Amino acid sequence: METFAIPAINVAAIMPETILSVIAMALLLLNVFVKSEQKAYLGYLSLIGIVVTFVSVVTGWNAPASMQTAFNGSVLQDNFALFFKGIFLVSSFLTILITDQYLQREECNHGEIYPLILLATAGMMLMASGTDLMTIFLGLEVLSVSLYVLAGFNRENLKSNEAGLKYFLLGAFSTGFLLYGMALTYGATGSTKIAAIATFIAQNGYVTGNPMLVVGMLLMGVGFSFKVAAAPFHMWTPDVYEGAPTPITAFMSAGPKAAGFAGFLRVFLFAVPALKADWSALLWILAVLTMSVGNIIALSQDNIKRMLAYSSIAHAGYALVGFAAGNAEGTAGILFYMLTYAFMNIGAFAIIVLVGKKGEANSNVSDYAGFASKHPVLAVVMAIFLFSLAGMPPTAGFIGKFYLFSAAIKSGYVWLAIIGVLNSAVSVYYYLRVMVFMYMKAPEEEFDWLKVTPPIVVSILLSLAGVLIPGVIPGYLLSLAQRAISM
Repeated sequence: METFAIPAINVAAIMPETILSVIAMALLLLNVFVKSEQKAYLGYLSLIGIVVTFVSVVTGWNAPASMQTAFNGSVLQDNFALFFKGIFLVSSFLTILITDQYLQREECNHGEIYPLILLATAGMMLMASGTDLMTIFLGLEVLSVSLYVLAGFNRENLKSNEAGLKYFLLGAFSTGFLLYGMALTYGATGSTKIAAIATFIAQNGYVTGNPMLVVGMLLMGVGFSFKVAAAPFHMWTPDVYEGAPTPITAFMSAGPKAAGFAGFLRVFLFAVPALKADWSALLWILAVLTMSVGNIIALSQDNIKRMLAYSSIAHAGYALVGFAAGNAEGTAGILFYMLTYAFMNIGAFAIIVLVGKKGEANSNVSDYAGFASKHPVLAVVMAIFLFSLAGMPPTAGFIGKFYLFSAAIKSGYVWLAIIGVLNSAVSVYYYLRVMVFMYMKAPEEEFDWLKVTPPIVVSILLSLAGVLIPGVIPGYLLSLAQRAISM
């Protein structure tokens, strides 16, 4: 009689994703029984769930190799994945803190937003842990479907509806590129597992010239480039970021972007290192194009959310500089930069939530005229976040860019680093423009509607710590990023 062995399932390797998914489903059920004016409690429960998940992530750091893999090698919870999971949890935690006040102001206090953020975070985690192309794709779909709904969450706002529809249509289109690239890669190598693909290419050097593999890599690059908003695959970003609810825009600019880089790095660094010379050259071009397009177009933007959307594109370009370098310093620099970028960008969006009015009014740069005279502390906080985005010392933004550009120089990409520095100098103009309105223009409004709630205060304080502490003493965080890629 033939017997079948049931493979061992290592739940520890997927514990963070499991915790978040269970909490998200429980919140969906609770939402049915919670009154509209009490939906904020669902947000507090979400925060507790994120903290519990973060503890699970921390306890998994440097775990034995036998405890890291699951599902026949399709999931790997190594330090690389755990570092990215920390970024995702930080992004979702800060986002939820600034969400409730926005929902009350816009009168769209639907409790579904919190489980959707948690499910999106679980999808991001699966992307970071995935060592099989199908696992990465599964995580991407869980993330994307949640984001499509979140982008159009404010159903009473036409711009939000438009953002959700545009993101869905273009996102589905880009997913087709990614999936077709995975299919071609499978056809060329006979496997969807990243380690097996790398082994097959190493043992069969001739396959690097196989058009099926080359096209497969290119198509996957297109799919991931869309997710990280790299030019010329950035077209969706300005409209979606402007139309989506402001807290969701903050979330999309940090967590999902980091998840895109997690999948991008997994596939290209670990599956096809043999093609490094080819994809490094392409990433060089992609980085220059992304930085330049983002910064140049941001110069002419009057809407602050749209300006930060193009800024987000430029920051993806800075991260691509480290990717193009293809060395350990560049990869660690991406991890460090994605984490600190989450703090500085979500912190800036927290101030935007406070200044905004119902219907997403007060979203132009000129609406910040005289803000410093009415709310000097918040103006200083906003200035710190903008200085960090511009890469000014002593902020984490400066350290992150310095690390990325140094990695490029170490790999011989001196001109790429120079172009990066020049782009960073260009960005100073549009960030300073906001500060000019805050400090040097006469106030046109009293900002009397502005109400600072405890959750937003916590979000701002955490963001400030995440921007200033690594900017002054970056050693510990940089060492964590280096250890994350050493396994």
